[in-house]
Amino acid sequence: MRLKTNAGNDMTDTPPEIAEMIRQKLMARSGEDRFLMGVRMFDAARDMALASLPAGLSPEELKRQLFQRIYGQPLPV
Repeated sequence: MRLKTNAGNDMTDTPPEIAEMIRQKLMARSGEDRFLMGVRMFDAARDMALASLPAGLSPEELKRQLFQRIYGQPLPV
């Protein structure tokens, strides 16, 4: 897992050789497979964010709050 410290530096608990092994395995997949993995991960994150929002929001408010939750800033007007 890679985190940012308060100083903006990367911090990880994964040994470099393991990170490289994972990177090689991912890069061995086709571009289509990697793209679809990203789409599935985004969809899962979106589903979790939607589940965390209050029930009964209007479609417009749901859209605003979902954008804020995912991107960390208000939906541009």
